[in-house]
Amino acid sequence: MGLTCREVIEGLERAYPPSCAESWDNVGLLVGRMDADVEKVFVALDLTGEVLEEAIGWGADLIVTHHPMIFQGIKRVNDQDFIGKKILALAESHTACYAMHTNFDVLAMADINEKLLGLKDTEVLMVTGEDQEGHPRGIGRVGMLEPAMDLESCARFVKERFDLPGVKVCGDLKKMIHRAAVSGGAGKSMVTSAVSSGAQVLITGDIDHHTALDAADQGLCIIDAGHYGTEYFFIEHTKDGLEKMFPQLTLGCAKKHIPFVEL
Repeated sequence: MGLTCREVIEGLERAYPPSCAESWDNVGLLVGRMDADVEKVFVALDLTGEVLEEAIGWGADLIVTHHPMIFQGIKRVNDQDFIGKKILALAESHTACYAMHTNFDVLAMADINEKLLGLKDTEVLMVTGEDQEGHPRGIGRVGMLEPAMDLESCARFVKERFDLPGVKVCGDLKKMIHRAAVSGGAGKSMVTSAVSSGAQVLITGDIDHHTALDAADQGLCIIDAGHYGTEYFFIEHTKDGLEKMFPQLTLGCAKKHIPFVEL
């Protein structure tokens, strides 16, 4: 018996309730019909033009992304801007688009990053709520790095564990790192929490010049592994989860593609 878009979404939302998303976020079904039949699901971090073309060409009935294609209000949908073109392409190919963003960050991304780094005795970096047992939940993790290592070794460790061609580092390369904070995606807003947590380093992405210098003045080193580099794990994690929930689905996913090239 086939599945509907509603049934697939209900499965995802049992695992990652939209109520756990931040108030400013835009998660859920962005384009498509709830009652549409779904046999093929394509998973990606971002709905770029290239990803959209690949997914539609593959025959996807539903595309599940981490970052919402639509963030701001839209007054018209036409082919005169790139978002409108994507919405039209989705509608014309009868392909639905669903996003789970900060709800996934809270309920899965932080755990993924923590386990990749092998952090011990972890705590939530930025608390956004509580679970049913009253335990804090939120974005990012902070914990002990075992064994402790200097910043240069830590940066090389992150590069290896996250399987990246390189990372950017701000701080004294000889400084010993005992306690590390990690937050997938853009971590500028996490600096204050990382300093308060007693971490010697924040591992994240999208850190600008002034934020890095301000963090250093507060004793916090930065390892910028990139927005994509700290979150592309969403793709395989979500694909694996859908395989377990709905073995009858045919699943595809975007290939790993780091958008920035180091020359």
